Amino acid sequence: MAKARVIYWFRTDLRLHDSPALKAALDLDPEILWPIFTWDPYYVYRARGGLNRWQFLLDCQNDLSASITKLNPKSKLFLLREAPQTVLPKIFKAWGVTHLVFEKDTDSYPRERDAVVEAAAKTAGVQVITRSGRTLWDSDRIVAKNGGKPTMSTTQLQNAGKKLGPIDRPIAAPSSLPDPGEMPLDFEHERPSGKPDINSERRTKKDTEYQSIAGPKGDFSIESMEELGFPSATTPHKGGETRALKLLDDIAKDKKYTATFEKPKTSPAQFEPQSTTLLSPFLHFGALSIRELYWRVQDIVDEYGKGASSPPASLTGQLFFRDMYFAAQAAIGPKFTQTHGNDHCKFIPWHLPSKVDSKTGVTTGEYHIDSPEAEKWFQRWKTGTTGFPWIDALMRQLRQEGWIHHLGRHSVACFLTRGGCYIDWERGAEVFEEYLLDHEPACNAGNWQWLSCTAFFTQYFRMYSPISFPQKWDKNGDFVRHWVPELKNLSAKYIYEPWKAPLLDQKQAGVRITGDGESSSGEQGKTYPKPMFDFGERREICLAAMKTAYKANLYGDDDRVADGSWADLFPAEGEHVGVRDLDFESDDGEKADEGDASDDANPGEKRTAKSQQTTAKKQKTLNFGRLP
Repeated sequence: MAKARVIYWFRTDLRLHDSPALKAALDLDPEILWPIFTWDPYYVYRARGGLNRWQFLLDCQNDLSASITKLNPKSKLFLLREAPQTVLPKIFKAWGVTHLVFEKDTDSYPRERDAVVEAAAKTAGVQVITRSGRTLWDSDRIVAKNGGKPTMSTTQLQNAGKKLGPIDRPIAAPSSLPDPGEMPLDFEHERPSGKPDINSERRTKKDTEYQSIAGPKGDFSIESMEELGFPSATTPHKGGETRALKLLDDIAKDKKYTATFEKPKTSPAQFEPQSTTLLSPFLHFGALSIRELYWRVQDIVDEYGKGASSPPASLTGQLFFRDMYFAAQAAIGPKFTQTHGNDHCKFIPWHLPSKVDSKTGVTTGEYHIDSPEAEKWFQRWKTGTTGFPWIDALMRQLRQEGWIHHLGRHSVACFLTRGGCYIDWERGAEVFEEYLLDHEPACNAGNWQWLSCTAFFTQYFRMYSPISFPQKWDKNGDFVRHWVPELKNLSAKYIYEPWKAPLLDQKQAGVRITGDGESSSGEQGKTYPKPMFDFGERREICLAAMKTAYKANLYGDDDRVADGSWADLFPAEGEHVGVRDLDFESDDGEKADEGDASDDANPGEKRTAKSQQTTAKKQKTLNFGRLP
């Protein structure tokens, strides 16, 4: 019997350690193994991606390729510059492939892509083998054990997980790899058009990555930022499996930190180094196995004993949140990342709502500008020029480094949606999709729904003040002084409210509080914008509007949302009546990983408004970043 000739298709599993799919490929005892990566035009032109995440991906690919070569000098990560849907069917035939093996992916586009590839493999007589490895449990199996419904809490996730059995222990990396076979390219290269290009604004020159299927030297080389038409990245954070395992080793050496970690108690204002692990980008690209992380931590927790933290605030608890969102997306499908058509996402008539394709019901990536003022607020939020130093510092860190602490994510998300601007959460999710190193479609959408109180969490009266909240963590404002250097010499008394500083204090600090942050209003670096609105007033407006929306109790799949008759349930005036009967208290992040208890009692069911439950008003429960 002829030996197997196997393509191992790397995607979001850029590692050798604990790879169930790679083990399945090697268990075939193949004569030939081609480790490949297909440079998919969908991600190059259709999905938002900032410079920092592109560079992190390239870091991971280069590191993986070097590790493969260490095991077999004849091999490496071979990069094919064409869409997998078109190039794989051609190489099945040209290379004499018998098996295609890859790690399962439950994101919406990968599901569609993989279905096309699997159909082509079947036609070509190529056997396809897939394994789950991106999450602690297989997301589709979790959904099945949750009654076919999305997991709306980590308790539901864990209960479903128990029915599947214990989380698998990680498996060792291979000690050797088979040789790759010949790779003839005697077929037509199908180049993508590159239009439309959602990332065109970030390119400083024409991209050249698709000029040849095997790269400029014909050696299947990994891309470069220059080939992508991008300038250099600005993040100090580097990717790769080697670095990920070293970081995990360093974290595990501090057994007390690892065992007693409670995420809501970590400071969002700490930097150089940050207060959390920063392993989430490695999880996203699969440079670090989630089971490797889970069991390294859990073994330390078990050994530590009394005093160890527990889910949801613990390190392992953060991984449960990630699995929860993956399973929710697996159940709901493509519309999980939007309100329209999403039967678990509450409809709120935000400013700047998404445009929807009338044929597919899927958002187009564009939005309506119903309010020029809201559009201006959105642009100032994106660029970190809101006039609120805490918000601006966080947004500038995000753009520069591709990462901010989870309580920082709480702050900017609440501010943009229900806690200030009243702008559609989908606008914020798009910005995070562009800038975050650790962007996961499921986690990003789920977290924004949580913070906007459209799903997973209903206590909309819990808000983050951009003034009192950071004072708890950083009274002197060192974080702001670092990221908003215009204010570096301002008195701590005014660091979070610089507009209150008398002119003499502004002069002594070498800054003038003036303008809107967009137009030139003085020498650059010597001015800082006035706040774009009165936060106290906007807080009350948002609370009133949220109360009205919760009373209407519409979800994204309601026919009234689709046909516009939802407006009949919202008064043209007087949205703010009754706002003063709601308590307001700035959330300090305490119990930040706890959600609504009702989610556990009613798995996957739509929930009614909890705004009238006065006992809940004293709770301080918000959550955003679920990853370490």
